[in-house]
Amino acid sequence: MEFYQFNQKVGKVIKKYDSNFIMSRIVMTTKPAHIGCMHLAAKDIIGYHQAVVPQLLLIVNGEGLVRGEDDEYFNVRAGDAIYWEKDEWHETKTETGLTAIVIESKELDPASFMTKK
Repeated sequence: MEFYQFNQKVGKVIKKYDSNFIMSRIVMTTKPAHIGCMHLAAKDIIGYHQAVVPQLLLIVNGEGLVRGEDDEYFNVRAGDAIYWEKDEWHETKTETGLTAIVIESKELDPASFMTKK
């Protein structure tokens, strides 16, 4: 399990085309990727399971707890990204609710774009 950030602090200011915003790059793939949005209400859980392919979980709202193959839980909140390798056991849960984007692909290298936490 690896932790990354994609919050505003680690983004890059974009001024091209008369723009003015901050872009936090996340990942680029050349192989197919599945991208979904997970909505967890208070007390919801994504149960303990093995990642079928490498998986990147981006917390976009709320906060919760994640764990890998040991029993140690880590706090996560909006702006945090958690990466699990294929076959790695993991779990996500929340007391108050959270929304997350999940990216799953045989080819994920978050370290090529994101800052480790």
